[in-house]
Amino acid sequence: MSATSHQQHRRRRTYALVATAAGLATAGALAAALPATASPAPSGKGGHGHGHTSRYQDVQLLSFNDLHGNLEPPSGSSGRVTELQADGTTKTIDAGGVEYLATHLRQAREGNKYSVTAAGGDMVGASPLISGLFHDEPTVEALNKLKLDVTSVGNHEFDEGSKELARLQNGGCHPTDGCYSDKKFKGADFPYLAANVLSEKSGKPILKPYWVWKKKDVKIGFIGVTLEGTPGVVSAEGVKGLKFKDEVETINKYAKELQRQGVKSIVALIHEGGFPASTSYNYDCDSGSAGSGVSGPIVDIAKNITPSVDALVTGHTHNAYACTIPDPSGKPRTVTSASSFGRLYTDTTLTYDRRTGDIARTSVKSANHVVTRDVAKAPDMTALISKWNTLAAPIGNRPIGYISADIVKDGTESPLGDLIADAQLAYGKELDPETDLALMNPGGVRAPLTYAAQGAEGDGVVTYAEGFTVQPFSNTVNLQDLTGAQLVQVLKEQVSGTNAASPKILQISAGLTYTLDLTKSGADRVVTDSIKLNGAPIDPAATYRVAMNNFLAGGGDGFTTLGQGTNPLVGTDDLTVLQKYLTANSTPTSPIAPPAADRITVVQ
Repeated sequence: MSATSHQQHRRRRTYALVATAAGLATAGALAAALPATASPAPSGKGGHGHGHTSRYQDVQLLSFNDLHGNLEPPSGSSGRVTELQADGTTKTIDAGGVEYLATHLRQAREGNKYSVTAAGGDMVGASPLISGLFHDEPTVEALNKLKLDVTSVGNHEFDEGSKELARLQNGGCHPTDGCYSDKKFKGADFPYLAANVLSEKSGKPILKPYWVWKKKDVKIGFIGVTLEGTPGVVSAEGVKGLKFKDEVETINKYAKELQRQGVKSIVALIHEGGFPASTSYNYDCDSGSAGSGVSGPIVDIAKNITPSVDALVTGHTHNAYACTIPDPSGKPRTVTSASSFGRLYTDTTLTYDRRTGDIARTSVKSANHVVTRDVAKAPDMTALISKWNTLAAPIGNRPIGYISADIVKDGTESPLGDLIADAQLAYGKELDPETDLALMNPGGVRAPLTYAAQGAEGDGVVTYAEGFTVQPFSNTVNLQDLTGAQLVQVLKEQVSGTNAASPKILQISAGLTYTLDLTKSGADRVVTDSIKLNGAPIDPAATYRVAMNNFLAGGGDGFTTLGQGTNPLVGTDDLTVLQKYLTANSTPTSPIAPPAADRITVVQ
């Protein structure tokens, strides 16, 4: 499995726009508008008009993305969202957990006879122990109970390869670990869509490219794609035998196919996303003009997907937005993302025109809603969590270390990133005493270590389950040789090449220091003369022994120079390495303090 960073992963192809917008409506104008011949529906009835079948039918589209197997409420910052207040201040709200997500979705569906639930990928992968230990079967069971209708694949659906993805879709016991109960795993009740993921042998999609939702005389097509750059953020083994095609070309191709079948209302599920100007989930990213408050790869994609697609549900960047971005004809079109880990869901109203069979785009309205924890827990989800926790408890509850305070994963250089890099350096020295340093990709640090007890273990105790949540990929920690010149080039690749627009700052072990000057551009942002190891400048001609996970060693996340290392040595898995370090360096009376995160000097 691989660890990903949720940022721009590849060079975005530039398309020619079909047309420019003559004038753009704001989100408020879109929400207020209704088709000229429609009358408002009675509350909760989901249609316009009275006593007969109306021309217009409101369809509720509920959506979310990037659940990553977070069945239990995520801890720390991963379990909170920021809400913008009327006076301009912000507050944080505890959010997430499928017991609460189920209740919120079920309440949202009440009174909406025409309701469909869709997701934008990464439902599984990089999951906490309760799901990851069982190859994410618990999450698929939970999604079945949530009545998820359809999802696109994301890059993490390929962490264990396409055969395992097919098993999640179709069911059956795991080929190595077998069945976890006397009941055979039945697989997903919903289709995974993979329109742009092709078999190298057949040249055809490995799963369905699209799916059509039907309710009486209303039908809406869904096309699902993952980011074309998936091979750059997943281990080579996970994408072996697969080709990943361009998102826009693929969606436009299948939109035409759906139209030929008489399906004119179309929603694209895209596991690629953007970066809003605010971290508040309810930020109005149309406040300047349509889509002006969001940037990143989804903007270029949205501007070039055929106007026959009526709405875009996106993901991957773990951000929250409900915007309109102009389509190629200049007409605003809804683009949404519901953060991650089940903390939000999006409620979009699509007004279906029975006369044309299409969505009346002028009346589309959309908003994100918090999965608050002040509602009743869904009993069926509580039972599901209890069942799997009982199976996981003997492994998950075991203490592996002790900490004196929260060790967070936030920031350019994070305390937890430094801790993991130090753990990998210590392990590297066990394998080879000549090991000089360790590098860790930021996207592989999945959750913070929190001081407050998650269960009965006591404050400050790090359990195996908590460690698993931090590093769930089963990456191996490897050693390889790099020249000093290559090491400098690796650090510059953090802010250049495919990482120029969205830097990926590696977490570094103690002894390695340098200055990151964000007032400069491109590779110059890493100040070459400042790079030192244990106080000594890096010698371009010298050889350095470097520890890193196998994802980075394969050149993942745009670090192509790391793929050129020599004299490789493959070690054990990264979670075992973290566990060894915590156990060796902490006790109940002498816990580990959060590292200072002062190895990179940032100039802004």
